[in-house]
Amino acid sequence: MPRQHQGILGQVKAHGVARVISKRGFCSRSVAENLVREGRVSLRGKIVCDPDTPAYKNDEIAVDGKPVEAAQKFYFAMNKPRGIVTTASDEKGRKTVMGLFREQYAKLFPGKSVPHISPVGRLDTASEGLLLFTNDTQWADALLDPREPSKHIKIYRVQVAGKPSAADLAKMEAGFNVPPRVFGESEEFMHAERAVLHSEGEKNCWLEITLSEGKNREIRRMLAHLGYEVMRLVRIQFDKYTLGDLKPGEIRPLILR
Repeated sequence: MPRQHQGILGQVKAHGVARVISKRGFCSRSVAENLVREGRVSLRGKIVCDPDTPAYKNDEIAVDGKPVEAAQKFYFAMNKPRGIVTTASDEKGRKTVMGLFREQYAKLFPGKSVPHISPVGRLDTASEGLLLFTNDTQWADALLDPREPSKHIKIYRVQVAGKPSAADLAKMEAGFNVPPRVFGESEEFMHAERAVLHSEGEKNCWLEITLSEGKNREIRRMLAHLGYEVMRLVRIQFDKYTLGDLKPGEIRPLILR
């Protein structure tokens, strides 16, 4: 039996053909779905029109008659500036991390085509700091795996107005219920793995906060519940990868550890 068809026996898991194309780094999943619906994709030599048609990791897949091979894997870090949206496009016309990535890639590698790549997770528009990019969906999925959050910590430097007390920081580490962002939804339990004072001035201070989860606006919502306004929020570490001396808006190739 051909190797790519071993999934019939349960040895290899099948996925929709559009997802397999995306995982090979050819294009995004939504683009792949459109290509399939347009009749431009063949699977094992036959045109398919359903994006969910089962396909296997090593199947023969072509777009417009050209084989779709697994792409070279790319890994990058960006120092995301404040005000940049973590999306591929924005209906309000705001600058996006993907647009910024393309600009920076062209500077680093003049004349080379920009690889199909996506951010790993997201940072709020008002947040800054380390944002990872890759076309290796398996690597990205592992970093975002909700079943093992403690293995993929995220560390932030947070400037707040005033100075949270030691009791407030202890509350963040113990965790508490935070009101929902949308009326009618349930409260959410949130906590920090670590919340400590990093430095302080006369009217504000910097905290260093470590998270193991990725709930929406988690740090801002916890501090707001305790009565503190976040002035700046900068991610300095994600898993083993650190921001280092990367300047705002710049990218650098990532060395996997």
